[in-house]
Amino acid sequence: MRKNALCGHVAGCGRTEANLIRAKEMGIIDSFDTDPARACEDADLIVFATPVGTFKELANRIGPLLKQGAIVMDVGSVKGGLVYEMEDLMPSGVHFIGCHPIAGSNRSGIDTAGADLFRGALCIITETSKTDSSAFQRVVGVWRTFGSVIRTMEPGEHDRIYALVSHMPHLIAYALVNSVDDIDGSSLGFAGQGFKDSTRIASSSPEMWRDIVMLNRENLLKFIDAFKGNIDALCRHLRAGDASALEKEFRRAKKLREALKDNIGND
Repeated sequence: MRKNALCGHVAGCGRTEANLIRAKEMGIIDSFDTDPARACEDADLIVFATPVGTFKELANRIGPLLKQGAIVMDVGSVKGGLVYEMEDLMPSGVHFIGCHPIAGSNRSGIDTAGADLFRGALCIITETSKTDSSAFQRVVGVWRTFGSVIRTMEPGEHDRIYALVSHMPHLIAYALVNSVDDIDGSSLGFAGQGFKDSTRIASSSPEMWRDIVMLNRENLLKFIDAFKGNIDALCRHLRAGDASALEKEFRRAKKLREALKDNIGND
């Protein structure tokens, strides 16, 4: 936002004062406060970039000090019922718009920040029957200024899609690393690039992903059953020594994966 001259003053809020001091020294923020209510006082735009499990508590804390016309948006990976709850927690005249930029990495912290992170990346912006059209267009304008490709959808549809292409893969990556450790942890020392590529997202924040999967657990529980079905099918082919069936499954996945090459975002 600073690079694109979208704001005159950036106030930061976080749990660790040392991180906030470093952010100010780096010129990322102009001021900071560890009290979210004080940090958000008189703000035109508030961005929730915390674990999604903290959203409702934070909304209750800052609500009394939000000014009329303020917009609250987020960058969380879960929308669904959370968007509707956040809308209901906003004071009269304050508008919540749910956003999910499909960009980032398994790295975190101020030292990994970059002003061009969202350029060319997909950004999902959710709409509901309560969405204020003026606030919505202002938020769309912010993300377009960042160079993002905008898609809009209903919060529940967002969670169904991202349970499949983001949340379930994270669960699987965590489970895969833990499974290798359970079987023979010393084997991890011999892991090559293939294992590292397929489990990169297991380095993501456990706190953040705990909240995401808990809030989207109904979708995940349904989809994990389908994943188990595919694992079971591969097991049957292995037990039967059916190389042809295995190759058929591999070719199907290869074709689908290669179709993603020009349309992959990081999450």
